[in-house]
Amino acid sequence: MNSFQSQFYDNFIKDNRYMYLVKGFGTTLLLTSFAVLIGIALGFLVAIIRSTHDKTGKLKFPNLICSLYLTVIRGTPAVVQLLIMFYVVFASYNNSIVVAILTFGINSGAYVAEIIRSGIMSIDNGQFEAGRSLGFSYPQTMLYIIMPQAFKNVLPALANEFIVLLKETSICGYIGLMDLTRGGDIIRSRTYEPFMPLIAVALIYLTLVVVLSNLVRKLERRLRTSER
Repeated sequence: MNSFQSQFYDNFIKDNRYMYLVKGFGTTLLLTSFAVLIGIALGFLVAIIRSTHDKTGKLKFPNLICSLYLTVIRGTPAVVQLLIMFYVVFASYNNSIVVAILTFGINSGAYVAEIIRSGIMSIDNGQFEAGRSLGFSYPQTMLYIIMPQAFKNVLPALANEFIVLLKETSICGYIGLMDLTRGGDIIRSRTYEPFMPLIAVALIYLTLVVVLSNLVRKLERRLRTSER
């Protein structure tokens, strides 16, 4: 027991080393929050362009750009994208947090786009025809009739994507950012005891994932209740 207390003191209390985890936790939440917003906005835009092309044959050039974007982003590792953005695209820009947010947002947008597009394509064509018969334009039909139904259908998949994004931010240590994982690794490098700091990092991630999963389940129940 004394050994456990001694290790706990060395890893977290001595020199306020727990602050590495606190600051890293804040960075992880910041990256994830803004990357989710970018991913949703970009994903919705790409999904609408792709689904509009699939249903009407219009927007051929934007659809080509979107297809290229999806192929490149989904076909390369996130860590490689992060390094390219930091060392090549934004080589002269010193704000690594902004670079990381953009990278994770662009990466997430590709997966969000395909999730939302699959939700849109799963809606029966009769819903489109019903909207048009009511005098709605195509954008109005998408906004008021199709998207609410599609969102309900893909909510679990979207939640999984955001959970994956939360855990994926752990690679931002490659560009010198001190996220949660990097904070634990710094403590390990100070104490030469990997068990406690890395287990603490894993438990924090696990707690975040469990909380997010519970919130999504509550939202799903509320959406199902509103349908009745």
